[in-house]
This record gives sequence, C-alpha cells and structure tokens, in this order.
Amino acid sequence: MLNGTALYWLGLLALLGLWMLGAYNRITALRAAILVAWAQVDLALTARAQALSALLAAVAEPLTSETAAVEAVAAAQAQVVSATEAMRRRPVAQDSVADLSKADAVLAAVLVRLVALVEQQAALKTDEAVIAPLAVLRDLPPRYVFARQMFNDSGSAYNAATGQYPTRLLGSLFGFGQAGRL
Repeated sequence: MLNGTALYWLGLLALLGLWMLGAYNRITALRAAILVAWAQVDLALTARAQALSALLAAVAEPLTSETAAVEAVAAAQAQVVSATEAMRRRPVAQDSVADLSKADAVLAAVLVRLVALVEQQAALKTDEAVIAPLAVLRDLPPRYVFARQMFNDSGSAYNAATGQYPTRLLGSLFGFGQAGRL
C-alpha cells in the first residue's frame, strides 16, 4: 500500500510527464507547420528555377555580348538550388535558412539586370521561348512572398513556443533549436 507522500510524488511525476508530453506534441506540431510552409516555398522556388532555366536557354545565344549577366544569373541560381537542397534536408535549421536567404537576395539582384537586358531587345520581346518564362517570373513573386511569409510566421510561432519557460527546458532534452527566417 502506498502512503500519502509516495502518492504525492507519483502524482507529481505523472503531472510532469503529461506536461512534457503535451509540450513535446505542441512543439512537434509547430515544427510540422514549418514543414508545410516550406513545401509552399519549395514549390515557388522550383517553378522559378524551371522558368529561369528556360529563360537562360532562350537568351544565351541572342545575348552573347552580355554573357556576364547570363552567367551571373546562372551562378546565382546554382547557389539558390544548392541552398534549397540544404533546406530540404533541414528546413528548421537557422543556417540553412540564412544561406537560402542570402542566395535568393543575390539572385534577385542579378535577375533584375538580365530582365532589363531582355526587355531592351525587341527580338526577344516577341520570342515565345522568352515570353513564357518571363511571364512566370513576373507572376511568381506574390506567391513566393506569401509562401515566405507563411514560413516566417510558422517559424516565429515555433521560436516563441520553444523560447517560453518552462518549455525552453525541453529544448536541450529533445533538440529543439531556433528556426530561421527567410
């Protein structure tokens, strides 16, 4: 037969165990929300990569005098693809998110120049092989911005939950780190 003190400690341990289970489930649900949001970002990045590949193939020959611009976009896109692959492995890791964010900023900067060069060429403006990828690249930013915002909101909710005391104590026990922002 258990005495009152043993029942007290047993009840306290059961309560602590149930709290830990609830906190763990909450954090893993928030991490799952980050993964769902990442899937939307990944779709937008994939669509942009396909459009860029088609555009680069279409403008490589007509813009031979501007090979530096074409090569800069290709190199920046390669960095984005590499960072995207790292994000696919660990979408919650801060360093992966930071690498993708930097690579995306570089691509955005060099892509502006390439689009301006394409728009200056009258023959390219009417080429169907150029029009379709450019249309995708123009239509994609709102979807990409929304997907990034969903990702960032999910990451903020996760970070807030893992940063609260006493849930913060579980972080080291279960390996809950901080999520990055795009």
